Amino acid sequence: MKRVILLIATNIAVMVVLSIVASVLGLNRFMAGGTLNLGTLLAFSGLIGFGGAFISLLLSKTMAKWSTGARVIENPTNETERWLLFTVQKLASRANMPTPQVAIYDGEANAFATGPSKSNALVAVSTGLLSSMTEEEVEAVLAHEVAHIQNGDMVTLTLIQGVVNTFVFFLARVVGFFVDSFLRRNDEQSRGPGIGYMVTVIVCEIVFGILASVIVMYFSRQREYRADAGAASLMGEPRPMINALRRLGGVATGELPQNMAVSGIAGGKAGLLSLLASHPSIESRISMLETRR
Repeated sequence: MKRVILLIATNIAVMVVLSIVASVLGLNRFMAGGTLNLGTLLAFSGLIGFGGAFISLLLSKTMAKWSTGARVIENPTNETERWLLFTVQKLASRANMPTPQVAIYDGEANAFATGPSKSNALVAVSTGLLSSMTEEEVEAVLAHEVAHIQNGDMVTLTLIQGVVNTFVFFLARVVGFFVDSFLRRNDEQSRGPGIGYMVTVIVCEIVFGILASVIVMYFSRQREYRADAGAASLMGEPRPMINALRRLGGVATGELPQNMAVSGIAGGKAGLLSLLASHPSIESRISMLETRR
């Protein structure tokens, strides 16, 4: 419950900060006197779209620790922790990047990487993953997460999310303005947006948001393929990553909090739902790796 409250409080704080900034800059006055200022609306949409995405990125490490209960290994207390630190340091050195923080959290098999930059990143593995995989398979998973950081995937996905958020926010209000103007075309005394505007904006944000999610999730799936390939390169061959994926497909995997779902190594859906999946299926990931042999 504490983690949920912290997550909600953080999201509210982000929206309050963005609203204050928009008010100070005057960007929230994009509609006045029955006219729509597209330039101001676009600036307002960009502030909301990119502002929320980048604040979430900056807070990603802190939120990951809060929401999963991950414990950063600073002074190893056992052989497993020492091995984890050494392995991540080795992989980071091969990737020519700073060593990220390493953490463990309680839960079924999964792992994730997060952080705002290569020099300020976190790699975390679950106790379930450590207990269900061989050492080589765990190393391959760690290599996959290090590859995410090396590729700058967190920043790339944030930029994509910011762009689609901006256009969802912008287009919903443009459509809402024209629908509202049409419905009140004979009402010369009306001022400000009416119920038609508000309802249209809500409906459009839902519809456009779903379409935007398809775009974002497509890029998310592509980055998983690249991270798998990166793991194969860091390990020197694709076989360990293939074995890790096969093992992952045969054990119970733990779901990460919703705000971190795209960060985990586990995921993937079949059929039409695959369009909204952040990860490709295990079978397709293995197939892609096998072509590298």
